Amino acid sequence: MFKFFSKLFDYNQKYLDSLSSIVAEINSLEPQMRRLKEKDFAGKTAEFQSRIERGATLDEILPSSFALIREAIRLSVGERAYDVQLMAAMVLHQGKVAEQKTGEGKTLSAAIAAYLNALNAKGVHIITVNDYLARRDTGWYGVALELCGLKVGCIIHEQAFLLDKTYEAKDVLDPRLVHLK
Repeated sequence: MFKFFSKLFDYNQKYLDSLSSIVAEINSLEPQMRRLKEKDFAGKTAEFQSRIERGATLDEILPSSFALIREAIRLSVGERAYDVQLMAAMVLHQGKVAEQKTGEGKTLSAAIAAYLNALNAKGVHIITVNDYLARRDTGWYGVALELCGLKVGCIIHEQAFLLDKTYEAKDVLDPRLVHLK
């Protein structure tokens, strides 16, 4: 029985080590991404999409795209994704389940994975059971995704919203909801 568990944990450690090496590559790109101006983010997204059209895979552009969206989130939301959140985003991208407890950045990880997977122009949906959180997080991380040149919307019970930075709702107290119309 002990052998079974030790093999299981060895596999998990190998898997985590493989993710750690990608995180190191993402982190090495951070100084380059910090030099970008806000107007450059959409151009980088177009560059990634062009690479995909020429045959690059999402996994090949993962490090640079994760570095870009992490910087966009830092600029627009004021949060910098931790390494474990990048790992969770990689796990989600691979179609696996990433367990994160309350407050550990599930939405941040999902937004990073969504950015990468939106680059192939097939659309991405993030599903949650909570209408308020869906709407709030569209306004929160949607700003970073829009900075990168993507369109962001939200569908909740009997309502739909588009993120539009030019629109300002007058009756909304939560600043993350102001630009949803």
